[in-house]
Amino acid sequence: MSKTRNRGAPRKSADKSKSELIQIRVNAAEKQAFADAADLDGKKLSEWIRDRLRRLAREELQAQGLAVAFMAGRFPERQ
Repeated sequence: MSKTRNRGAPRKSADKSKSELIQIRVNAAEKQAFADAADLDGKKLSEWIRDRLRRLAREELQAQGLAVAFMAGRFPERQ
């Protein structure tokens, strides 16, 4: 009798899984520059882009005193 093993990482909860897709068009030079920057940072291109977009969105929204949807419940609201 053999046991079956679960393979791979455990499933993420619904609030942590990434199910939405954003598509953008860039030219070859932009894509190469983004890929080079991601490599320097030790990240995959999609991870690097997501990190940068999250940082900029957080900065711009917080500068206007607005809530940041992806940070809900993590930090107290600014007044």
